[in-house]
Amino acid sequence: MTTYREHLLDGASPVELVVALYDGIIRFLYAAISAVERGDVDGRRMAVKRAMDIFIHLQARLRMDIGGRPAEVLSEFYASMFALTLQASQAASKDRFEAVIGCVRTVRDAWKQVAREQSIQAVPHMAAARAARITVSEGGASSSWTA
Repeated sequence: MTTYREHLLDGASPVELVVALYDGIIRFLYAAISAVERGDVDGRRMAVKRAMDIFIHLQARLRMDIGGRPAEVLSEFYASMFALTLQASQAASKDRFEAVIGCVRTVRDAWKQVAREQSIQAVPHMAAARAARITVSEGGASSSWTA
């Protein structure tokens, strides 16, 4: 059974998928804060693990051979956020989790802006394609992101 969230991402661009991953990190870090407030050690660990898994995934997908310096910067960012998340978890610190959320949200917002700019640029192309009655079929193609 396909969930709403999975269905929503079916037609997403690679950049929109990156934004969704950042949203996941933020969601899991808030879950970790909630677990800290409840004193739920297992819940905190599970939420932190999920957020850290996303950092690892994002870092593993970077293509240093293509991405150059921006890929290096993102790699350093992911490593830093991973370490800060681990420290926040070890300290069971709501404030430290919120600091990581702030950093992640800032970068997420930059990716969101890139996604917006891509969709704006795509609109004239789509209008031209409709005007010329060109049909584009993407079939069952899957998306993967590289920096």
